[in-house]
Amino acid sequence: MADSNLHRLAALGQSVWVDNLSRDLVTEGGLARMIAEDAVTGVTSNPTIFQKALADGQAYDAQLREVVATTSDPKEIFVALASQDVADACDILDPVWEATGGHDGYVSMEVDPRFAFDIQATLDEAMRFHTQINKRNLMVKIPATKPSLAAIEEMIARGKSINVTLIFSLERYVEVVNAYIDGLTRLVEDGGDPSTVHSVASFFVSRVDSEADKRLDAIGGHDDLKGKLAVANARLAYEAYERLFSGPAWEALAAKGAHPQRCLWASTSTKDPAYPDTMYVDELIGKNTVNTMPEETIAAFQDHGNPRPDTVKRNVAEAHAFMKELAAAGVSYDDVTALLEHEGVSKFEASFIQLLEGVAHARDAVPR
Repeated sequence: MADSNLHRLAALGQSVWVDNLSRDLVTEGGLARMIAEDAVTGVTSNPTIFQKALADGQAYDAQLREVVATTSDPKEIFVALASQDVADACDILDPVWEATGGHDGYVSMEVDPRFAFDIQATLDEAMRFHTQINKRNLMVKIPATKPSLAAIEEMIARGKSINVTLIFSLERYVEVVNAYIDGLTRLVEDGGDPSTVHSVASFFVSRVDSEADKRLDAIGGHDDLKGKLAVANARLAYEAYERLFSGPAWEALAAKGAHPQRCLWASTSTKDPAYPDTMYVDELIGKNTVNTMPEETIAAFQDHGNPRPDTVKRNVAEAHAFMKELAAAGVSYDDVTALLEHEGVSKFEASFIQLLEGVAHARDAVPR
């Protein structure tokens, strides 16, 4: 499989991460197989994914009985179970981290989404995960809400690797990068080593088209604009990435060992069956980027993906022009992205609450 589509994609400079984590995936060899056969070099997860894993099969039963003997709190039970999965996945990916000099090999664990607007709670939980799991290839996920920008900067200033998630707008993306750079600057000023810090900025993709297409359908007469905003948005984000991580100020940090915060394309399975199922991989290939894919998208790209160099840098002028066309058609980009951020946080909160209910149910089913 060394010449597979995903290996060719990786050779073009894009890291392949899988957007799934479960006990079975770790213990039964699925993750190791994907590292070998699908060029996978990282793992992301979220409460929805863990909820599904917990509900399927009996993989967690033994540890659940041990944890329930010490706590009845569903949140603490969840943290114990999920931390074990993350730690084990970190161990499996540690050779990747070693071989790439810390460029890849990361596993992400998300802070409680109910803390999305609480800076101190986010900081406390992010530090707790880094301390408790204690793996050099852990990234803690923090949502890119306005209040969380301060938490992101502070975590980077403390020398901790962060996955900034739920980014939809270009404006917020620039704020995230600035928080990252400010954090690195503080770290260096305090005598820290920026070379040990890695971060990704997770730009959500498919949801952008889903919302824009819905609005275009409501307006009518603009079918030619459908299915284009997500790719245009990501291409403009990559253009901003190249601009922000250049110039004298950044080069001074890079000279001290700082790494640019890579763009990560998330939510890259297509939601509309009318669109090619590998569209958000084919069109967003770029050097020093990450695409985190669900397993079905990994399988689809292996089968019929089209790895070509730097597709994320193509048609950038057209992407700028498209934004004007979209506005002229009556769709507000700012309103779309603001709604998606609000919905993203709300959906993760709802999923987390449902997860805790599932944990409580599993707890109560443990024989006494």
